[in-house]
Amino acid sequence: MADKSKKKVSRRKFLVRGGLGTIGVVAIGAYIFRNPIRRQILGMVNSLEAPYTDNTDKPMVWFEVTSDNTILLHSPKMEMGQGTFTGIAQMAADELSVTMNQIKVVHAASSTGNVDSFATGGSTSISGLWKPLRELAAMLRVMLLKEAALKLNVGVDELSVADGIISGNGKTLTYAQAAEGVEQWEVPDVPVLKDKKDYKYIGQPITRVDLEAKVYGDPIFGMDADMPGMLYGAVVRPTKIGATFVSADTSEAENMPGVIKIIIEDDFVGVVANSMIEAEHAKNAIKVTWNSIEDLDTTAITEMMTVGNGNSTIIQQNGAAFDEDDEFETLEFRSPIGAHAQIEPNGVVASVEADNAIIKISTQVVSLTRKEVAKRLGIDTEQVNIVPTYLGGGFGRRLHTPHAVQAAVMSKAVGKPVKYFFSRKEEFQHDMFRPPTHHIIKGKLNADGFLDTLEHEFVSGDVATDSALVPNVLTNFLGADVGAIRGGFIQYTAIPNFKSVYWHVELPFATSWWRSLGLLANTFAMESFIDEMALKGNKNAVDFRLQQIGEQDIDVRLKNVIKAAAEKAKYSEEVVEGRAMGFAASIDANTPCAQVAEVSIVDNEIKVHKVTVAMDPGLAVNPDQIRAQCEGCVIMGMSAVLYEQMFVENGELTPTIYGPYQMALMKNAPKEIDVILLQGKDTPGAVGEPPLGPIGAAIANAVRRLTGERLTQLPLKLSTES
Repeated sequence: MADKSKKKVSRRKFLVRGGLGTIGVVAIGAYIFRNPIRRQILGMVNSLEAPYTDNTDKPMVWFEVTSDNTILLHSPKMEMGQGTFTGIAQMAADELSVTMNQIKVVHAASSTGNVDSFATGGSTSISGLWKPLRELAAMLRVMLLKEAALKLNVGVDELSVADGIISGNGKTLTYAQAAEGVEQWEVPDVPVLKDKKDYKYIGQPITRVDLEAKVYGDPIFGMDADMPGMLYGAVVRPTKIGATFVSADTSEAENMPGVIKIIIEDDFVGVVANSMIEAEHAKNAIKVTWNSIEDLDTTAITEMMTVGNGNSTIIQQNGAAFDEDDEFETLEFRSPIGAHAQIEPNGVVASVEADNAIIKISTQVVSLTRKEVAKRLGIDTEQVNIVPTYLGGGFGRRLHTPHAVQAAVMSKAVGKPVKYFFSRKEEFQHDMFRPPTHHIIKGKLNADGFLDTLEHEFVSGDVATDSALVPNVLTNFLGADVGAIRGGFIQYTAIPNFKSVYWHVELPFATSWWRSLGLLANTFAMESFIDEMALKGNKNAVDFRLQQIGEQDIDVRLKNVIKAAAEKAKYSEEVVEGRAMGFAASIDANTPCAQVAEVSIVDNEIKVHKVTVAMDPGLAVNPDQIRAQCEGCVIMGMSAVLYEQMFVENGELTPTIYGPYQMALMKNAPKEIDVILLQGKDTPGAVGEPPLGPIGAAIANAVRRLTGERLTQLPLKLSTES
């Protein structure tokens, strides 16, 4: 479908862009006026539901009508297991009036022009596309109806459409027939969208559109990608933290079987060979001299990551300042370094010929990857075609994929396509880790046993700061890392006096986006402390929380999920037959979530039997998809809070393989995960990360009731364990 229209930017799109620009202007003001305005901006950012700001004016960039009357939807958002393709297919099918079988969702190659300039992340795929995608689909429907009217010689008002077939005056045309031969399309204004009562697919538990390909093992992932005549690459990487390249002796590797070429660049040494194993053998034979910092260990990192080190910013404050002469309860919490540990290691196939490059890759950042490859090769971004694949797990690990640059450089050097992917050891040692954290929380109860004063101070390494997506200038203006502070805000705003303070420490190894960002660690600390104060005040954990929540819309939604979780789980503070319940709640990206964990101690280890989840993500486009995300978050969160941690030994990050890097196994999963969905607003909200927030504290709070011990460090271990 050729596009020769020149449509002006709509008022809707201008307002979206203007709104984002206004935040930037206010941020400058925040830098001038400092903390009060900064706190307002940080609060806005913390609860922001990010809109989609790229192309939403040209349906032809998004949709393609094929000769068999199938609609190809070229998605700028990546499918990495979260069910995005199914949700957006439902949204498009309803507005296009086609069946789900007539919609096929594919990853948009950058050559289509449908490029997301941000990323797939932040739980924004469905919520961000909710309005613009439906508008684009409705616009395409109108365009096809106009063409059908011309071909059928009837008025547009006389036509109707169902299942992709246009009918009127006793005649019919398929969408494909209406589109046939059309070279120039007139893009209409956005038509009236369908009413909720007319939805056929939105709100229904539709089967995943990518299910069959995954069940039958189709080659759809980055590691499966290939190109004719491709060779294999490997890159020499240091094992020491902070090591920089000095020189390389490649004499032995150059004469090894299968080696085509050794590439030495300022920032990497690469090998290209006929096979992957030959490339790996040659890589291991290269003798590289590195400059490295003095040996570090976990103890040094822990001392570094302590409140009081680094730079601080008050991100939230209300009421009177904390009086140091008051008597207050104090607890400290810590979380460790965490790896992404996704199943599929990073991989890429690159083909560079003349001034054009094709990159097949598992990435969450098509636009950024294209720009980096183009810059390195010295060509225009339009000459680089990024062809995204399905992702075998993302979780933030693929929010920067610079190995595409290395593969492109190697391909250019040998004049053939080159496939390169990480070994498991490389994945573990060169991850962008979840940063360790430290928290000091203080609280004071009033005469009625509720909180009068609450203060949360916490330290974290980089999450969004210093990443390829967020410029450091933004952090300088705001005074805080917008990723690290997720979950660090106090949600019990009916407490008279409260304050939250963020401390930033720069670590010597890469830390960045990890699913839910700071939410997991911050909520573990805060909700564990809230639970402890409920016990001190002799209050029921649920009642204690409800009493101290405000009256804004988000507060009401939080109260509702707390009540729903407690009611569904039949929450009790009693220990019954060796089992206890723990309660926790959080708000992330404007989505409140509450969880009840039912726990026992088996052979001196924590055993989670059941988790009840109540969440309000707004309108549920696909309830099954959302329940699956809740279940996945619970198990991933359990794995993180009960087992996972990286260490630093002799200046190296370790472990470097599954097994020693402990993770939850099938036998550790709860037998029941019960999910209740509330829909407290009429648009979709964040889903993929909010359920990670409460699980750590919910488990720890159950252990507190079982053993009397307040666990304050992740992963959770009983003090009597060896």
